[in-house]
Amino acid sequence: TNRPGINHVIIKLEELGFFTAPSSSKFHGNYDGGLLEHSINVARVGVMLLEQMSKITPELAQNVTRENILIACLLHDVCKAEVYEKGFKWAKDENNKWIQEPCYNVNYDNFPVGHGEKSVIQLLRWGLELTDAEILAIRWHMHAWDLAFQSPEAKNNLNAAKQSCPLLCLLQAADGLASSLMEKTV
Repeated sequence: TNRPGINHVIIKLEELGFFTAPSSSKFHGNYDGGLLEHSINVARVGVMLLEQMSKITPELAQNVTRENILIACLLHDVCKAEVYEKGFKWAKDENNKWIQEPCYNVNYDNFPVGHGEKSVIQLLRWGLELTDAEILAIRWHMHAWDLAFQSPEAKNNLNAAKQSCPLLCLLQAADGLASSLMEKTV
């Protein structure tokens, strides 16, 4: 995109290791480069969903642009760039002997404000101009995964965001489809 601030975001993502980070410690994309792969997959699915859903619901194309989808889908997980650290864990090999295997350890100590919130805050601090819809979509993209830890007020906020922000629904669907159908766990 030509969004003001995007070049600085790319520099920050390089500094944080976004392009080589895993997407998770033990689920989809739990390998070097998994976060970038996941982000691209979510964007590909998001663009496809927007195109197809706009055929069924033409007013969707008036409310959500391709740029909105690309910004939200590619940047929804920037908070993960500095969360995973390489380490080792104990496991049994094929002979039932204990060995150390490489793994990713999770460290939320660096600015622990929450998954979606952290991504939004980072992007805004880095100077990226986000629309309200992009902020809502990135903030609430974890939907059910976050709700177990949320107050009734937060659940009401999520429901209100889903009602007013079709971009949020598209990002949630694209994220779920990409992580469940397109990505592997090693």
